[in-house]
Amino acid sequence: MMNDIGLLRMIKEKAGWIRTETLNIHKNAPETRLASSLSAVEIFAVLYYGGILSYNAKDIRWDKRDRFIISKGHGSISLYPVLADLGFFQKEEIQKVCKQGSFLGGIPDASIPGYETINGSLGHGVGVACGISLALQKRNKQESVFVLMGDGELYEGSVWEAFMFAGEHKLENLNVIVDSNKASMLGYCRDIIDFDPLGKKLNSFRWKVFNVDGHDIAKLFDTLTKMKKTRKGNPKILIADTVKGKGVPRLENDPLSHIKSLTPEEVDSIIERFFG
Repeated sequence: MMNDIGLLRMIKEKAGWIRTETLNIHKNAPETRLASSLSAVEIFAVLYYGGILSYNAKDIRWDKRDRFIISKGHGSISLYPVLADLGFFQKEEIQKVCKQGSFLGGIPDASIPGYETINGSLGHGVGVACGISLALQKRNKQESVFVLMGDGELYEGSVWEAFMFAGEHKLENLNVIVDSNKASMLGYCRDIIDFDPLGKKLNSFRWKVFNVDGHDIAKLFDTLTKMKKTRKGNPKILIADTVKGKGVPRLENDPLSHIKSLTPEEVDSIIERFFG
């Protein structure tokens, strides 16, 4: 059995590979949202390769699976290589993203094995997850529900309605991860509506709040493991501090990185320089 050090090393290597694969996907499909996908790489790596999520790639509707709702669908292109690597679909499909006849689009939907829901308009993922969580809780099921959302998505009123609902119904099987990369499509969140103090706001909605560096594999692993095990009458939320466009310096320092694309030559140069 792999020890914790070996496991964390493997997850870190997978994260580097996922970042490279995401860049290659963007090279072939420049309409994909690169910066939003790169900020969540370590989160996906820990959830899937760290054994946090229970899943069955050969039986995607397995009754004992944990439900994972990708609310920031446009920012989950980095999940495609993970799902292919784990056997949810053929690896050859990664070369067809956004191409005619492919089920892998720029905005994922439930036709993709491994995705639970349609992931179009922002603001609905937490609400959908609340319904699933409540149903599992009413049936005395032990499966967990996870949600990945972006911090820009917090501008949607439906999100806060869902937060109130989850706290009121004590959805202790619900775990939300905020990919807090500090930037929305229109620029830095602090310049639009500042969320701080976000943790205190969420506490007032009766959520158990965790904070962690969203690129620190060890801290993510420890925190997500703890969240899943904790069932004390409160929904749980992790504010994962991340960098939008992580690994691509030009995107990391651009408040409008959300809508920026790289040329194939730029992608090749970045991969050779930082990941080669």
